[in-house]
Amino acid sequence: MPEPVPADAPPEDGEPQTTELTGLFVERPPDHVDAVTGKDVTVIAKVDSSTLARKPTMKWLKGKWLDLGSKAGKHVQFKESYDRDTKVCDILIYLVPGDAGGYRCEVTAKDKCDSSTFEVSVEGEYACSWLQCTVCIMFICFHTHRDAGEDEGELDFSALLKAAKKKKPEKEEPEVDVWELLKNAHPSEYEKIAFKYGITDLRGMLKRLKKMKVEPKYSEAFLKRLDSCYSVEKGKRIVLKCEVVDPDIQVTWMKNGQEIKPSAKYVMESNGNIRTLTINKTTLADDAAYECVVGEDKCDTEVYVKEPPVTITKLMDDYHVVVGERVEFEIEVSEEGAHVMWSVNILTFYSTKYRFKKDGRKHILIIQEATLDDIGMYHAWTNGGHTKGELEVEEKQLEVLQDIADLTVKATEQAVFKCEVSDEKVTGKWFKDGVEVKPSERIKMTHTGRFHRLVIDDVKPEDAGDYTFIPDGYALSLSAKLNFLEIKIDYVPKQEPPKIHLDTTGNMVSQNTIIVVAGNKLRLDVEITGEPAPTVVWSKGDTEYLNQIPPITGTEGRVRVEAKKDLSSFIIEGAEREDEANYTICVTNPVGEDKAMLFVKIVDVPDPPEHVKCTSVGEDTATIIWDVPKFDGGAPIKGYLMERKKKGSSRWTKLNFDVYPSTTYEAKRMIEGVLYEMRVFAVNSIGLSQPSLTSKPFMPIAPTSEPTRLSVNDVTDSTCSLKWLAPEKIGAGGLDGYIIEYCKEGDTEWVQANQEPCERQGYVVRGLPVGEKINFRVVAVNIAGRSPPAIMTQPVTIREIVGESVRLNQRIRLPRELRTKYLKRVGEKINLTIPFQGKPRPVVTWSKDGKPIDPKVVNIRTSNIDTILFIRSAEREHSGKYDLVLQIENMEDRATIEIRVVEKPGPPLNLRVTDVWGFNAALEWEPPRDDGNCEITGYTIQKADMKTKEWFTVYEHNRRPNCTVSDLIMGNEFMFRVYSENICGLSEDAPPFCLVHKPIPYKEKDMCCVPKFTQPLVDRSVVAGYSTAISCSVKGYPKPKIIWMKNKMIIGEDPKYLMQNNQGVLTLNIRKPSTFDGGKYSCMAVNELGQDEVVCKLDVRGMNKGEQRSQRVMGRKA
Repeated sequence: MPEPVPADAPPEDGEPQTTELTGLFVERPPDHVDAVTGKDVTVIAKVDSSTLARKPTMKWLKGKWLDLGSKAGKHVQFKESYDRDTKVCDILIYLVPGDAGGYRCEVTAKDKCDSSTFEVSVEGEYACSWLQCTVCIMFICFHTHRDAGEDEGELDFSALLKAAKKKKPEKEEPEVDVWELLKNAHPSEYEKIAFKYGITDLRGMLKRLKKMKVEPKYSEAFLKRLDSCYSVEKGKRIVLKCEVVDPDIQVTWMKNGQEIKPSAKYVMESNGNIRTLTINKTTLADDAAYECVVGEDKCDTEVYVKEPPVTITKLMDDYHVVVGERVEFEIEVSEEGAHVMWSVNILTFYSTKYRFKKDGRKHILIIQEATLDDIGMYHAWTNGGHTKGELEVEEKQLEVLQDIADLTVKATEQAVFKCEVSDEKVTGKWFKDGVEVKPSERIKMTHTGRFHRLVIDDVKPEDAGDYTFIPDGYALSLSAKLNFLEIKIDYVPKQEPPKIHLDTTGNMVSQNTIIVVAGNKLRLDVEITGEPAPTVVWSKGDTEYLNQIPPITGTEGRVRVEAKKDLSSFIIEGAEREDEANYTICVTNPVGEDKAMLFVKIVDVPDPPEHVKCTSVGEDTATIIWDVPKFDGGAPIKGYLMERKKKGSSRWTKLNFDVYPSTTYEAKRMIEGVLYEMRVFAVNSIGLSQPSLTSKPFMPIAPTSEPTRLSVNDVTDSTCSLKWLAPEKIGAGGLDGYIIEYCKEGDTEWVQANQEPCERQGYVVRGLPVGEKINFRVVAVNIAGRSPPAIMTQPVTIREIVGESVRLNQRIRLPRELRTKYLKRVGEKINLTIPFQGKPRPVVTWSKDGKPIDPKVVNIRTSNIDTILFIRSAEREHSGKYDLVLQIENMEDRATIEIRVVEKPGPPLNLRVTDVWGFNAALEWEPPRDDGNCEITGYTIQKADMKTKEWFTVYEHNRRPNCTVSDLIMGNEFMFRVYSENICGLSEDAPPFCLVHKPIPYKEKDMCCVPKFTQPLVDRSVVAGYSTAISCSVKGYPKPKIIWMKNKMIIGEDPKYLMQNNQGVLTLNIRKPSTFDGGKYSCMAVNELGQDEVVCKLDVRGMNKGEQRSQRVMGRKA
């Protein structure tokens, strides 16, 4: 957070101080600005940036949050002009009275901020003016500008429509019903009224006003209207259904006021009075208002389309970075335009430090420069998924890849100091004997990538000394010494044997060894003396074979020799590993010869490690091993750096920043069940090797927990039966099976009982010695290995115990389906397996209905643990009760199994027609002789017309032996047949019975009678204005004529009266009677046989005040 700059107190007279320096402002805007309709206003603010490290950021705000800079575009125009040391920004704002209010000019630098507020008042109603804000910012150190296109946008109309703040207090006005005022106003005055009374939502105002003006009326075209709203998931189908009065009328379907045309998406159907609209494969565009229109009447509804849950298809990766690096958390969702919520450590953040980017279905969270405060677990949420990724940030450490080497140069030669650091963005300074070196024509300093160079041309004696390079921001320094080689001229005789003068203070680590970093340049200057001038020969190889090795004579190329007076230079450009060898220099002249041997050692980054593989895994850990590089680069291996990534991802995560010395590493904090890959880098004093080959994918998986509840189920002389339950915790690796092990009491060597894992939760260990005490344990195994063992608390003695307690445990384990009646169809196979237990082995005996079983008819097989009863093809004779007896000495256990073999029943007997009347016929029959050895569950009755002879089913599953057949055709002959039914199905065909229709003559009854009222009229007293009715009932044949009278006067076609006759119930409805409608009412029924009459008295009384008020309320509702 920038540090606020304190401002000086304003003067006592309250006038704005525009010239005094307060904070960052040199000149502040006035406290109050009055804008007159049609005139411009200029607001000036000046900021001094001479003490700031960079250009300050300026914002113009309205109120607390509205940034005018973000609203540039159609309504706000920014015009900028630049001078040499100032920047002028002209802001033209189109104003209405709603724009009056508080404004703020805010200036922010790296560690300082300042702001100034002022008020703007616009005089005049519904007028417009231009406010010109001119900002003058003085730039003393630098000049930059901002692209105005970044701030383009639209004004917030809800803010523009707010009522203007008036300088003078407003007079109190009486309360006005705004909606009544709008209801009676012309549409052209809506906007004026909305501004006057502070209505900002014009669209909502018009919708509400439209609903107020619509008078509800009774729907005469619809029997059932559409529901008020419908809800459907996106992509599904929805049906809108209503019911109309007229089945032949045509309807029109509308969507948001537009008529819908029939198509594959919109299907309109008409079925009787029902009208339906089907919308197939709904989309978000189908979320709208729908109407069904019949003439001038209509019914409407709303359809809401729900989006399906958005899932995350690409999960978030972990990041391991250093301070200042860029971080991009990327996920991919199932649909474009989906809403994704980001959070860190479960807390949603809204900081401007984070940037969010959307690219189709990809969503990216960007952190430009990571800091230690950004460490944590980052989450991404959708309405149907969640993913997370961990961010680890390490302090940035600067590593020296190449140190500065000491130099020895002669006068007028060039001296070059060079160093290499790990970060190419790091800058630094050079010092000589503690004094900063300044660049000049002779001294140049360069920075290219990770390399920093100090070049001194035409070296002089005063350039000798200690040179130091110090990186900016790091407590680190690199030092080297420059030695000036003085040439002394002594008297030399004309004859002098040649002499080689080697300088051992430079790159030489010993007297005859020179170390060169691969890729660097080697220049070895050797001083030669002798008179006359000796001949210099350079050669590569051992001195023993010097005569067989060709000399190095080239003056051009990568490896060359340059000769000067009294100086021979051996140069290797871009040293390679093949250049490592012994080099010999031989100088000769007529006086003599001199030789010297030098060993050039090339050092390089090591080769990558080999054979990276995972040897073991845990729940969230994995052990990785690798082999050392084949070539260490000529320098000892300092250690290794490891990286990992999820399979399928392209983002590698660093596991360590400090070099790791061992070739075995345990990776931690991984997710169980996720595939990972690893790679390793080797590090020596020269630098970092290339990455190793990626290891095979591995998955962190933990073994299961130990099996539970291990116990002994059974023991014999040589076997022991164990049982247990599955482990409580299995994990992502699943469960492959169990290993059973045993050992004798006192021994420590466990013997594995099963070679392959046992999948069941029980096992019989065989081949055990009789009488020994044996310990047992069970281990669960999966892909991660063996679980902790489940061990028996006490050893088990291997011996079959025969005693009273065991005999009492003998019993037959009869399966559940055999405990009730066992049914099988004729011809099916019967195979019954009945397990039992008992020691010693019991004697098994079968019998049927108390008699021994014939082995030729029923097969019996018995083992140590069960007995089997088998019948290949069941017949009716096999039905009966089978007894199973289990006996040990004088004790026994008994079980009874009832088997019933069934088949289809026979046909019903004696089918006959007992009665015929109208369109009906009554049938009866008797049950079949053969019920198929099971209960008759019902009967199926069919009929057939003798003309077509097509059979139709009349009844199914009829329980009684009789029925009534309806819907027959008079005069036609019919056939009937009946099937009996049991659990096996219907019986065979039964002979049909033929029915011939013989009409029975009958005598028509005389129904004539004189009219007679069965229910008279009743005297009534009603309230004036409320509709009423009087009723009575009459009988008579022929149908009598009905005459209603009031005070002996016939009531004609008066619309006030409604006369109804419903099956002899007579009703006279009187609509809203008055006191003049009171009197005697009579009803007369007349036919050719006579007449009858009833009379009642109707009393109509006036309404009191309460009844009148209630009637007015009901009238408004109607």
